[in-house]
Amino acid sequence: MEPGNRTEVATFLLLGLSEEPELQPLIFEFFLSMYLITVFGNLLIIVAVSSDSHLHTPMYFFLSNLSFVDICFTSTTVAKMLWNIQNKSKAITFDGCFTQMYFYILFAGLDDVLLSVMAYDRFVAICHPLHYMDIMNPGLCGLLVLLSCVMMATYSLLHSLMVLRLSFCIDLEIPHFFCEIKQLVQLACSDTFLNNIMMHVGAGLLGGSTLTGILYSYFKIISSICRISSAQGKHKAFSTCVSHLTVVSLFYCTSLGVYLSSSTTHSSQSSATASVMYTVVTPMLNPFIYSLRNRDMKRALQRLFGMEKFTKGHFVLRLNKCTS
Repeated sequence: MEPGNRTEVATFLLLGLSEEPELQPLIFEFFLSMYLITVFGNLLIIVAVSSDSHLHTPMYFFLSNLSFVDICFTSTTVAKMLWNIQNKSKAITFDGCFTQMYFYILFAGLDDVLLSVMAYDRFVAICHPLHYMDIMNPGLCGLLVLLSCVMMATYSLLHSLMVLRLSFCIDLEIPHFFCEIKQLVQLACSDTFLNNIMMHVGAGLLGGSTLTGILYSYFKIISSICRISSAQGKHKAFSTCVSHLTVVSLFYCTSLGVYLSSSTTHSSQSSATASVMYTVVTPMLNPFIYSLRNRDMKRALQRLFGMEKFTKGHFVLRLNKCTS
């Protein structure tokens, strides 16, 4: 069989997490619930930040952008899987697969870069508090987000163009629930040496540079916190970083787990299952982390749902009862 090129490839087959028919309804319900929680939770963050003037600060500006990216990231991978299960189909067109791969790389990279930008924001806030608003002005914040988008759009486009040049064989089954670039490259019949080099070098440069920026920022933050004399001051300074540090740890630990699982096992199905952690679980947990561990976000959500007046009224009522 002659290897097929782009014009000959009509569709790929996404095998998903399991080929057992009896498990499909369970998988559908499980991922639909996680997807709805992810979209609703991150939308709440965006609406709360937009509607509350107290949250019109650089930190929450970056957080709302991260929430938007998380919605897009999860929608890129999960929506097609849910559609296929509902319609009892595994097919995805070449153009659809190519588009999904492009946006997957784009939004995954944006997640990574925005976490690094947010670490820089915390570094400026704690290490240079008097000049924070001067340094992190609206122009710089907008520029950082714009540069992140342009950089990742270019990075994703380069990877996608490298895949476009490949020829594919008759076996077009992808043992994953979305078009992951590594799985696509493995299906190619033509030489994939340049693709493999670009994947490893690109991932190393992107992941290494962002992780280095995060580690450097937190090294300076910890150094500054240690110089604070009062325990209350230390706690207040560190408390502004806890949510971000938790999200960073979750993102990199799950990504590292997926990388190690794919390196140590030859089972693509196991790698697909492990990738659920950073493609679905992490974006779903981010709103909970920022809302449960952040007092300002809690108050904004209370104001959004009109609960703050109720809470204050209940407190005043109890206070009147105690004093009477």
